[in-house]
Amino acid sequence: MAGQLVAVLGSGQTHHASKRTDVSIAGLCREAVDRALADADLDFADVDAVVLGKAPDLFEGVMMPELHLADALGANGKPLMRVHTAGSVGGSTANVAASLVQGGAHRRVLAVAFEKQSESNAMWALSIAPPFTMPVGAGAGGYFAPHVRAYIRRSGAPDHIGAVVAAKDRRNGALNPYAHLRENDVSVDSVLETQMLWDPIRFAETCPSSDGACAVVLGDEATADRAARRPAWVHATAMRTEPTTFSGRDHVNPQAGQAAARALWSQAGITDPMSEVDVAEIYVPFSWFEPMWLENLGFAEPDSGWKVTEAGDTALDGRLPVNPSGGVLSSNPIGASGMLRFAEAAMQVSGRAGDHQVDGARTALGHAYGGGSQYFSMWLVGSDKPGGTR
Repeated sequence: MAGQLVAVLGSGQTHHASKRTDVSIAGLCREAVDRALADADLDFADVDAVVLGKAPDLFEGVMMPELHLADALGANGKPLMRVHTAGSVGGSTANVAASLVQGGAHRRVLAVAFEKQSESNAMWALSIAPPFTMPVGAGAGGYFAPHVRAYIRRSGAPDHIGAVVAAKDRRNGALNPYAHLRENDVSVDSVLETQMLWDPIRFAETCPSSDGACAVVLGDEATADRAARRPAWVHATAMRTEPTTFSGRDHVNPQAGQAAARALWSQAGITDPMSEVDVAEIYVPFSWFEPMWLENLGFAEPDSGWKVTEAGDTALDGRLPVNPSGGVLSSNPIGASGMLRFAEAAMQVSGRAGDHQVDGARTALGHAYGGGSQYFSMWLVGSDKPGGTR
């Protein structure tokens, strides 16, 4: 990654729930921002610019929310910009904020992302009718279910793999005090007993609808060197995009995700992700996407990601712990879900993940995707400065 070094100085998030009726959208964002600034031991006066991420405006029916949120975000008199890349926007927002420090435009940048699904109906807002394609009318699950069926058919994965992922992530979520769903007694069998919603996706293999927000504070090398607490150094960032539909498109293993992963590993000098990355926060809104994205990211060979999951390698004590926070399956404020993955990666390598801390985590991936698997954003963070200096 060219340019100046950049580090995550602090992160904050809200408690996630189906309905946060105790706060407005502005209050929700401010809750996450205040925690991030406290974690970074900084104040609004120390922030040079603000970047806001948000999924489609139609989710809450508020056009251009960055206008009315400027005051709550402490952006008065400062540069404020909005990022939008559908469900991946939280990750893209963190990457854009990092680029402002990397490029020398600002020394300290606040990145914020949110979603208040209780004031919307994302299920039906996402029931789109794309041109030249059969309309689904069944939300995101209805859109992605055929992709999961295609993965099962061509990989030969057994039917219980999705339940293995769901049980693991929900139990991890029970260790996270901010998670929407905290279920420490869930099992593979209990997941398989839940209702089939979009064959082969069952109720317990599906993400919740959450209200929530996340914020991260990024700073330059001089600021990070003076930080009282260990920062998380950004080793690489990557974003790629492809159209939702085109002839020959592989919906199971999209080209844009593969290209972003290759760029990320190349920037960070990673040649074997499975052995060189200690923990991964991967955007898994439906449980079957864990093995699919393990392959897309290069952690597993094509059609073999499910074997990594079945072997227990992605468990909290496995070779590559995936989603120790509980992931999107435990909390899903769509606009913030990507940034939550990025923040968890930073928390892991700076030793701030509490009960879901992975022992010895020094290198971590944050991953997000959005739209019809057409936007991908990711970053790799580490305990050491790029180049090896702590």
